[in-house]
Amino acid sequence: MLRYDEVPIPELEPGEALVRVHAVGVNPPDWYVREGMTNLPPAMRPPLGLPAVPGTDVSGVVEAVAADVDGLAVGDEVFGLLRFPGPEGGTYTASAYAEYVAAPASDLARKPSGVDHVHAAGAPMAGLTAWQFLIELGHDHPSPFQAAQHRPMGLNAERTVLVNGAAGGVGHFAVQLAKWKGARVIAVASAAHESFLRELGADEFIDYTRNRPEEIAHDVDLVLDTVGGPDSGRLLRTLKRGGALFPVFFAEYDSEETAKLGVTTSGTQVRANGTQLAELGRLLDAGTLRVAVDSTFPLSDARRAHERAARGHLQGKIVLTAV
Repeated sequence: MLRYDEVPIPELEPGEALVRVHAVGVNPPDWYVREGMTNLPPAMRPPLGLPAVPGTDVSGVVEAVAADVDGLAVGDEVFGLLRFPGPEGGTYTASAYAEYVAAPASDLARKPSGVDHVHAAGAPMAGLTAWQFLIELGHDHPSPFQAAQHRPMGLNAERTVLVNGAAGGVGHFAVQLAKWKGARVIAVASAAHESFLRELGADEFIDYTRNRPEEIAHDVDLVLDTVGGPDSGRLLRTLKRGGALFPVFFAEYDSEETAKLGVTTSGTQVRANGTQLAELGRLLDAGTLRVAVDSTFPLSDARRAHERAARGHLQGKIVLTAV
């Protein structure tokens, strides 16, 4: 149950900045937490103390900084993915569905001046997920999904990338980042999103409601599957030998099939990274990337935002407005 309530303004710990929140990005982990994280294996579920404040993506204005924080000042406009995925083996610590948050300064970056708070709030988790899967991992933490460290595939004009679930938050960033690197991009989504995805740079579009991608696409170098689940394995058949499938959400594959096809799979878990977010911010400011906003809701109406998410078929991000 989501309940709008009054809580104290958080006090700062060392290394933190107090941010007056203007907008909050809504992400799948928010409703996974609300549902008790039942979609994850029990061993991977962090402890959850209730009541908990969900949310990780914010855009707002710095109200105060701890004494040891350099590089941020009162009045700075910032955005960030906060404390994700949280301390190793620790309790769930997200807290972004609020008017004020105490944010680790290292998780924040200056908000692009040409992007408003609503669109900036839609960027952190989705944009960093696409970045860490496709461009640069940016950390040395082991993946919870595999023994080997994830390694992005070098993208260039010789590569073909298929993005499954291309119209969603991570998907629409992945399409744009792959095009930025010069790759040929095949976008998979429902027909309603075709013109949107072609505007973002998709070279080819597959309507999954009419055609199975594995019957249309062949000789693909990389599949980024933002949908995952039990049907993800069928996308292995779109790959050329030596190709790779990167599942954004937890999925399992038949090791015999991957060996027979001569392909690999690799995944990771997005992590907060203010430095990478600053890179994304520069691309947003330059117009190289843009954030699509599916819908907005007042912070007090977070329940309706989750109901919208449950209906699916999003085009970009859902955002809560706190100001």
